[in-house]
Amino acid sequence: METPDRMMDALRAVITDAEDLLRATADQAGPKAQEARARAEESLRSAREQLQGAGRELDSQLRQHPWAAVGIAAGVGLIIGILLSRK
Repeated sequence: METPDRMMDALRAVITDAEDLLRATADQAGPKAQEARARAEESLRSAREQLQGAGRELDSQLRQHPWAAVGIAAGVGLIIGILLSRK
């Protein structure tokens, strides 16, 4: 099971890779390329903001309800264990 930290790290890696791709293709000309870059940059900005907001919200919820988080994680782990053992 992926932990929230691993998921956040994976999302950060995707954002970083997309930024690298945008930098690498910065010299591409043409209206379609510029339009695609503008959309990609806006999507990255939005994803970055959502990632930061989700991280703050997750941290807040975990601090407010630590035992609920433990219970949910245990339940999900149990379900995954049952499903994997059936194969």
